[in-house]
Amino acid sequence: MRKLYPETEPYRTERFPVGDGHALYLEECGNPRGLPVVFLHGGPGAGLADYHRRFFDPARWRVVLFDQRGAGRSTPFASLEANTTPHLVADIERIRAHLGIDRWVVFGGSWGSTLALAYAEAHPDRVTGLVLRGIFLARPEEIRWFYEGGGASWILPEKWQRYAAAIPPEERGHLIEAYWKRLTSDDEAVRVAAAQAWGAWEGSALTLAESPETEAEFTAPEVAVSLARIEAHYFRHRAFLEPDQLLRDVPKIRHIPATIVHGRYDVICPAKTAFDLHAAWPEAAFHVVVSGHAASEPAIVDKLIEATDVLADRFG
Repeated sequence: MRKLYPETEPYRTERFPVGDGHALYLEECGNPRGLPVVFLHGGPGAGLADYHRRFFDPARWRVVLFDQRGAGRSTPFASLEANTTPHLVADIERIRAHLGIDRWVVFGGSWGSTLALAYAEAHPDRVTGLVLRGIFLARPEEIRWFYEGGGASWILPEKWQRYAAAIPPEERGHLIEAYWKRLTSDDEAVRVAAAQAWGAWEGSALTLAESPETEAEFTAPEVAVSLARIEAHYFRHRAFLEPDQLLRDVPKIRHIPATIVHGRYDVICPAKTAFDLHAAWPEAAFHVVVSGHAASEPAIVDKLIEATDVLADRFG
């Protein structure tokens, strides 16, 4: 089974202004003359982690990573202004042009898979290949599944009870809206408490096995606040996408080499979503593995590394 590549440090970092008052944290690692790839993190709002650099052979890849608007080290922190899917798609294209890259591989998991599809469908001529993990198409039924008691609550009932308990009973019929009211409160303590309850729910569902460490990471205020605020902002607007947009526009990218990797027991993004994407895109390599949602799970790491190695062999 393949493992993550060794730890590596960026050879270049910068703060890249993209307009609307936003400046993105941007880094490059690996080989400056290698095959270009852009890494799209999840959330939206989760930001980068150091291990995200390690899905790519540093001798063969020029890896571009950035914190999306409002996330991680980008500024302003947790900002919702001018923060929509079209803004993020435009940011990716600005980064590509800024770095002088003609075409690149796009790698994204969870929300990153949503954004990767939106970007590739908007700019198919700029995409060499796609690696997609933990597929999320941002359809209303997928959002209900995890955040409104549509199915995930039956699998993790004790975790769900804690998530719901942060909201008074009379408001639990519309949990995202109830959380939104608190996440945008003028009271910082109210905002942070709501964000930590949201983060605890998401963190508790990431891995196949119980992981208190992961849950603790997602309740840390520097993660929870941007994650919860930006996710609630996006999900109450159906991710600023047209109905079934990502599946509708798959014909624009069916010619692009692609790999889809999904955990069979993914509670956050149920496997049906990946099956729906593959049904629309039968040419894509498709792997359903024994794991949960997290990119760090061994079976998912194995297939993601295989996918990046295959693309490096083909195009590097």
